This record gives sequence, C-alpha cells and structure tokens, in this order.
Amino acid sequence: MSAAFVRMETLPPRAAPFAATGLWGWFARRLFATPADIAMTIIGFAAFVLVAMPLFRFLVFDAIWTGKDRDACLNAAGACWPFVAAKLNQFVYGFYPYEELWRPNLVFFVGALLLIPLLIPSAPFKRFNAFLFFGIYPVAGFVLLTGGNLDPQRFLLGRFVRIPEFIDLSAIARFIGVSGHVELGSRGGFRGTFWIDFIASAILLTGAVAIIARLFGTRFVTSLKAMAIVFVSLALIIAPVDADFGLRWVETREWGGLLVTLVVAITGIVAALPIGVLLALGRRSQMRLVRWTSIVFIEFWRGVPLITVLFFATYMLPLFLPGGASIERLVRALIGVALFSGAYMAEVVRGGLAAVPKHQYESAAALGLGYWKTMGLIVLPQALTHVIPGIVNNFIGLFKDTTLVQIVAILDLLGQVRSAFSDPNWSSPTTLYTGFAFAGMIYFVFCFAMSRYSLFLEHRAGSNALRVEGAMR
Repeated sequence: MSAAFVRMETLPPRAAPFAATGLWGWFARRLFATPADIAMTIIGFAAFVLVAMPLFRFLVFDAIWTGKDRDACLNAAGACWPFVAAKLNQFVYGFYPYEELWRPNLVFFVGALLLIPLLIPSAPFKRFNAFLFFGIYPVAGFVLLTGGNLDPQRFLLGRFVRIPEFIDLSAIARFIGVSGHVELGSRGGFRGTFWIDFIASAILLTGAVAIIARLFGTRFVTSLKAMAIVFVSLALIIAPVDADFGLRWVETREWGGLLVTLVVAITGIVAALPIGVLLALGRRSQMRLVRWTSIVFIEFWRGVPLITVLFFATYMLPLFLPGGASIERLVRALIGVALFSGAYMAEVVRGGLAAVPKHQYESAAALGLGYWKTMGLIVLPQALTHVIPGIVNNFIGLFKDTTLVQIVAILDLLGQVRSAFSDPNWSSPTTLYTGFAFAGMIYFVFCFAMSRYSLFLEHRAGSNALRVEGAMR
C-alpha cells in the first residue's frame, strides 16, 4: 500500500543564506560560525575596547605632536612625540659623529637594496645576490662603520717570535719597491710584518693540520685544499679592513641605538645558521671526536644564560688574550652572541635532520652521492624546510635578546631610549611611556615582518611539495 501527497499551495520564500564570500562571508566563517566563536568574538572585542582603545587614544588622539622642550608635554595626557623627534638621531645612531652619519645611512641603504631581492623567490641572479649580501656586504659594512685601517700588529707567529730578527725586511722592501724598513713602508694601511706573519703562520698551520688529518685517515691533499680555502678567505676578509680608505676611525663605543641592535641581530642571525648546521651534522657524525666535541659545545652554550655569555665575553675574554692583544667590546659581544645562537640553532636543525626519512639517504647512496653532496643537495634542503618556524622563532628571540647588551654597557635601541630619559630638557610625566612605546613599535615591526615572511615560506614550501607529489602521481 502506498500513499501519495501533492502540495496544493506554493511554499513561502525562505530567507537568503548568509553570504559565503566577501567580507560578510569572512565574518561568518571566522567569527560567527558557532556559538563558541560568537562568545570568543564578543570577549575579544571587549578586550580590544578595554585595552587597545585607551592605548590608541594615548598614542594618537591625546598625544602632543609639536614642541621644542618639556613645556609642551608637561600637562599632556598623551604621548610626547616631540621628545622622540628631538632624540631620533640618538635612538638610531647612538653617539655616532654627526658629520659621518652618511656612512651608517649608506650601510642601511645597501643592506636593504641587497636584502629585498634576496627575499623575493622569483628575483633573478639569486646566487650572485646571496654572495654579495653574505660575503661582500659584511666586510664593506664593517669598513664603512669603523673606517677600516685596523693596523694589525701580529697574527700568530709574531706573538711568539720577533719577525724582524729573522727576516731582512729592508731587503724585502727594496725588492718590492716600498720605501721604509721595519714596516715595509706600511703603504695603503698594510703592514709588511703582519702579512709576513700571516703567510708564515698559514703555511705552518696548513701543514700541521694536513699531517694530523692524514693520521686520522683523511687525504693529505684534501686537507691542504680545505686549509688553503680557509686562509685565503681569511686574507680576503682582513685585507679590506686593513686597507686605508681615508675614512675617519669611529670606535664602537660611539655606536648605539638601532644601529647596534641591527648589527648584533644580523651578525647573530647570519652566523647562527651555518654554525648550527655544522654542529648539528657534527652531533650526528660517526666520528667520535667530532660527535662528542659538538655535543659538549652545544650543551655547554645551551646551559649558560646569554647574560653570562656577554659578561664573560666582555670582561673575562681579555684576560685570556696574549699580552698587548685587544678586541673591541662590541666585537667581543658579537662573538658571544654568534656562538650562543649557533648552539640553539643546532638543536633546531637536528630536529629537521631527524624528520628526513631514511630512504632519502638510501636513495642518495644508490645514486653514488658522497656525504657532502647528499647533505647539501638532498637532506639539508628538506630538513631546513621542515624547521622554518623554529628557525624564524630563534631569529625573533635573538632580535629581542639584543637588549641584553646594555648589561655590558653597550647601548642598543632600548638602552639609548632609557639614557634619553635623563635629559632634564624633556623631563615630563609622559616622556617615559612615549619612549618605551616607540621602542616597542620598532621591535614589533621587525619581529612581525619576520613572522609573516616565515608564514609565506611555509605556504610556498607546502605548495611546492603538493605540486611535486602531484607530478609524481
């Protein structure tokens, strides 16, 4: 038995569905999709009204924008932006000589000019750009900021042997056509005794390392090539900073502000990744000496607070240097930050190496690839892609940790802001909050930019992986 039903009247029109696209669709999907989402939206909006709106009112609506001294801000209920405008040079450059500010400005401009195309995946000449940014730019930036012409006295052998007593420098000077005797004329900023010391030390160290490596089974010629590359690279770094370009010498104690923050952060970021990769590979090495050395290094630096590292590098390191040798305070801090961040980066990279499937190694071995080609062409690209969030997280943490250098009397951006509060010409009730708000915005811009670029790289790596998987199918 079956029953049939026929509706005799037309159904009334139903309400149109909520927009699934556009701005209203975004609100529906993200903010009002479920009762829980609606509750969280209301709570978030209330928090925004209670916290963000007073802050926005302090920074914008109630703020003072013009003025020449503290009188303009004495009775203000908002931020005192004339204070920031008056101290802007100090916040950016510290006490760098005013007439030489074109040098850090040129360093900033060239750095941005090289970095922007390096961050764009489709930009051409990527390798050449990377060589300029990581190879040439640091040396050129150091020469511009300091003035170069370091005038080094001794390298290694010269610390134990007086070279003029064993080598007739006057004869060498006459042979190469340089007037002078003991210092070979010191033409163009180059000191003859130092470079003779450098060449002799390089020859002795290269031979010693090659012989020791041969005893452990490494080919003699391979060790010679490796050491030759090391010393040639070192010479290419020292030669420009030793040359005399006619620039005024500016001591690092005159640097400060955002300049020091960027120098410390960029040095730590650039040095952390290669140091971390080498330590991570060393920790997984089959050679016991390399593995245990890497483990001890990583665990030691990860077990010591960065403040302790900075104190040791600043005040204790000079006690271990040979007599007469000295390293500038900022350079010592840079060395400590680079080693510290490299140890933390090693554990991030090691996690990425552990995530690479074993069959990738087996496939590389089947193709006849050696260890370094396997790592450089197959394993490391995958491992670093896996840990992009961890790498960028370390970079962001390092950028914020640069504020710790003020503990050892190096005034970074936050240190310069704090020192500017002591100026009686700008002493007002809101000066303190304005300075910290300005510093906070600067840190937020840099850290937020790094996090968004990290997200872009993740999405791009995921899209490439899906494209490759689809092609394989």
